[in-house]
Amino acid sequence: MTDIVTRHVDEATAHALSRDGIHPVLARLFASRGVAQSVETETALARLIPPTRLKGAQEAAAFLADAIAAGKRMLVVADYDCDGATACAVAVRGLRMFGAKVDYLVPNRFEYGYGLTPEIVSLAANGRQGPPDVLITVDNGIASLEGVAAAKTLGIEVVVTDHHLPGSELPDARCIVNPNQPGCEFPSKNLAGVGVMFYVLLALRAELRERGAFDTREQPRLDTLLDLVALGTVADVVKLDANNRILVAQGLSRMRAGRMHPGVNALFRAAARNARQAGSFDLGFGLGPRLNAAGRLADMSLGIECLLTDDDARAWTLAQELDAMNRERREIEAGMQQEALADLARFDPRAATTLCAFNETWHQGVIGIVAARLKEKFYRPTIVFAPGDDGQIKGSGRSIPGFHLRDALDLVTKREPGLVGKFGGHAMAAGLTIAADALPRFQAAFEAVGQAWLDEKALSRVIETDGDIDDDCFVPPFVAMLDAQVWGQGFPPPVFSGEFEVLSQAILKDKHLKLQLGRGRMRFNAIWFNHADTLPSRARFAYRLAADTFNGVSRVQMIIEHAQG
Repeated sequence: MTDIVTRHVDEATAHALSRDGIHPVLARLFASRGVAQSVETETALARLIPPTRLKGAQEAAAFLADAIAAGKRMLVVADYDCDGATACAVAVRGLRMFGAKVDYLVPNRFEYGYGLTPEIVSLAANGRQGPPDVLITVDNGIASLEGVAAAKTLGIEVVVTDHHLPGSELPDARCIVNPNQPGCEFPSKNLAGVGVMFYVLLALRAELRERGAFDTREQPRLDTLLDLVALGTVADVVKLDANNRILVAQGLSRMRAGRMHPGVNALFRAAARNARQAGSFDLGFGLGPRLNAAGRLADMSLGIECLLTDDDARAWTLAQELDAMNRERREIEAGMQQEALADLARFDPRAATTLCAFNETWHQGVIGIVAARLKEKFYRPTIVFAPGDDGQIKGSGRSIPGFHLRDALDLVTKREPGLVGKFGGHAMAAGLTIAADALPRFQAAFEAVGQAWLDEKALSRVIETDGDIDDDCFVPPFVAMLDAQVWGQGFPPPVFSGEFEVLSQAILKDKHLKLQLGRGRMRFNAIWFNHADTLPSRARFAYRLAADTFNGVSRVQMIIEHAQG
């Protein structure tokens, strides 16, 4: 069952925002998303929370400044998703601006797993140039106790930059920069890995400026890295709080102005998207998946090279390779999804609060996406497993609001010691390993947590909307105003709702419903993608607004999310 509900709006806040000059509809949208003052909607770089408030950033800056001065060799250890790739590119590009000798290493997820493991340290130490002096983790490392210990044994210093939740024990690194570590009072706990690394560079620049390396006029322009910061932040689906919205807005502004790195520009071309009109949706659903495809199917170094090259032709070649990988990923995903749905033909959501699926032929690089698709279809916390190594299976999970997935896995490990090998993640996404023959036991333990935590209300899908809008909002300038804002995770794009007459309906390509809706004397064009069931003569619709340009004429189209007859 799906309900259309309207978000609560604090009317006093909305009026105050409107009095400050914000369009009345935008003021309501902002107020319902937790914005209390108009200053929170400003996206100037000067409004960023200063790096001095991020625990460990000053210490890391001083250490890295000393290492640069001593000519020490640095190696960035990256993660294999889009956040990890952009964080790596930001680290390498930024440190080179300051004269550092720096290279990078990204583990193949299928050989080495996640994070700074002892195996990765060994790989780094046995590289062509010998052991590095300093390892810098990006988007990983907060749980790498053994890896950091292995590096110290070899005399290699480690700087951990990460944003994931720490365990009960922290690694014995030289410096740790993570807004979620104990004792960090940084107001935004939602920085992505790329955001954390960008903050380290801000702190490093301030440290070098204080040491007289340059003044404010000569200092390296770190704002040139903001297209990469924006891409990683959106693709990692972290909450777009006020601080993250500044980072994303600044990055999008550079993209729209054509001032982006060759790799980002090439990814826009490969995704057939217009960088001049770049929005969060393009980053999350166009560029991000193409970078992620490399980490899912092969080696993320291909994606990182795309982001590091300054050669337009090479960037385009790499972006085309990433695009081909993404098409392959989609084919694999479609096959796995089909098999999963066939296996789940008898699954009754009324009889279960959670969902687990496994097939010995599935590709472990794609299980997270399939879990997300199944979660959307059945609206249940879902974990999809694929074969791993040594009799293990690897799982990737996606959750629904009200069910903290990492905490659920933590509870399973406490109730069933030895059942789960490794696990980690967030509220809405997590990963784990278990023995292949332990799947039935895990399913039972996971379902027990679901039974305890989830009631009927939590298991009912709700579409939150921003209520009705006046007919005069259905014009291109209004849509352009909405599109100019930064929307995303935790700051959802506007979805409106209202009652309309269904004047005509036709099915396109056997799967899309094209509609003409009416209200009073007004007529509205609408489309409901991947929905072919016809509607009654009148219904309540949840919908987004999109600009539709044809033959040079711009119109507004309603994109239907749901309808209730």
